[in-house]
Amino acid sequence: MRALFLIPGDAVRQLQAMPAVAAVADQLKATVQVVCAPALAAGWGLLGAVEKVIPFDFEAATLADWANLLGSVREPDFQLCINLASGRQVDLMLSMSHIPNRLAATGFSATETVTPQPGGWPAQSLEAYLRPVGVTLDAAAFRLTLPKAEIDKAATRLPAGEGPLLLLAPQGGSTDWPAPRWQELPPSIAARLPNLRSFTLAADDPAAARQRAALLAGADVVLASDPLTIELALLLGLPLVALGRSPASLPSREGVNGLGEPARLADLQAAQVLQALGLT
Repeated sequence: MRALFLIPGDAVRQLQAMPAVAAVADQLKATVQVVCAPALAAGWGLLGAVEKVIPFDFEAATLADWANLLGSVREPDFQLCINLASGRQVDLMLSMSHIPNRLAATGFSATETVTPQPGGWPAQSLEAYLRPVGVTLDAAAFRLTLPKAEIDKAATRLPAGEGPLLLLAPQGGSTDWPAPRWQELPPSIAARLPNLRSFTLAADDPAAARQRAALLAGADVVLASDPLTIELALLLGLPLVALGRSPASLPSREGVNGLGEPARLADLQAAQVLQALGLT
């Protein structure tokens, strides 16, 4: 079995698709290829189940680009395509691809149209695309794994010590929890836990998804408003307080909490965040 995933969108959407891709590879014993934006292709190195990534700019593709993509997906003998893209060009391309099973939410190229459930954790909503081919999805149980060497290398950036490590990942910007409150939080926690270590992954930190994941792997708990860090923490199975995310948009799992409304994070008090972290 060979399977193709078309996944437009940003790095967060790529991460949210990883449990579904892994489930197809595992349960169908499939060899998987992924089509995504060129800048995001390296992030799929986090998932060993992916044989090949085909870089493709869904937003600015020309007719020649679509023709080249058609050539790339017609050469292997794909039996299944899960298409998260939409539009006339992708439908024309897939209609000429000869892939027998093409699942999508919309579009005339789909051999079967699926209806994802609205709301909930986006990673789990992709189960709708898998059910028609007999694949089940428990996205909350999926875990990213990283080589020990990468985790050890990332650990050199983290503060030394034996105490628990709190990793902070602000998104930054005018709608984020105010910067002074991010800065005041570690000393406030250290008054209760003197051996606490803390590390702030700045919003402008250039670390790519793989390096960011390695840093997160060294944390005991994560407080984040940065969307990419939130999704990585979920896939790594870490205790997490996600600022600006409703509990309904996160997996229902012990140690995972959503706190505050995206446009009103400035209203959050430090005491509320400490309570969510279990430190009151």
